[in-house]
Amino acid sequence: MSARIWLVIPTYNESVNIEPILRAVDTELRALVPGEYRVLVVDDGSPDGTGEIAERVGGELGTVEVLHRTTKDGLGRAYIAGFEQALAAGAELVIEMDADFSHDPSYLKDLLKASEDADLVLGSRYVPGGAVRNWGWLRKLLSQGGSTYSRLILGVKVRDLTGGFKCIHRSVLEAIDLSTLRADGYVFQIEVTYLAIRGGFRVKEVPIVFTDRTAGASKMSWQIAVEAMMLVPSLRRERPRHLTRS
Repeated sequence: MSARIWLVIPTYNESVNIEPILRAVDTELRALVPGEYRVLVVDDGSPDGTGEIAERVGGELGTVEVLHRTTKDGLGRAYIAGFEQALAAGAELVIEMDADFSHDPSYLKDLLKASEDADLVLGSRYVPGGAVRNWGWLRKLLSQGGSTYSRLILGVKVRDLTGGFKCIHRSVLEAIDLSTLRADGYVFQIEVTYLAIRGGFRVKEVPIVFTDRTAGASKMSWQIAVEAMMLVPSLRRERPRHLTRS
């Protein structure tokens, strides 16, 4: 179904969160942009029934679609599959967010408002007004340290490069060419933002308070963080692409 705004939520074993998050985002978007949105769940074959729950809720709400993938090959691949489906359906704005309520749906209003004069809007934990709740010191170190490291290596001013709450204009996704993105894991977030900046697109950060999940299991680990940081320098060394801002 065609819609101007698509919200993409990747999932793997989020059966305890998927129904409440879908109902929450539907309530927000119905109030903000009635009739203009679709929600796309990209499920990587969750064995706990996440995809089936999303299908049931989608049947009730009428605004939710589910893309069932049979392989679990990384967050980046899941997002790319979701972005491609949204663009094919005519999306002009694509929003990405997590399924576990760490991204509060009430911030959708701020992201959409900021998108009126920015090409890529980031929900940022590390600008004034932003914050992180319920994380231990080690998790904070991994996240904020990763953003600082990436910012210094890539030479950009964005404070929160690793965040996954974004609103992206169609023109950005078309210019960076989804088929050429290399990152499969969490460094995907860095790659998309870095390419948008390098392409001359307007990037804006709006403050959010990120609250750690209270249900389900986190997918973050030391190994994922280390892998991401090892890949960041390769983004800087990559041959420049001919990105154009419309």
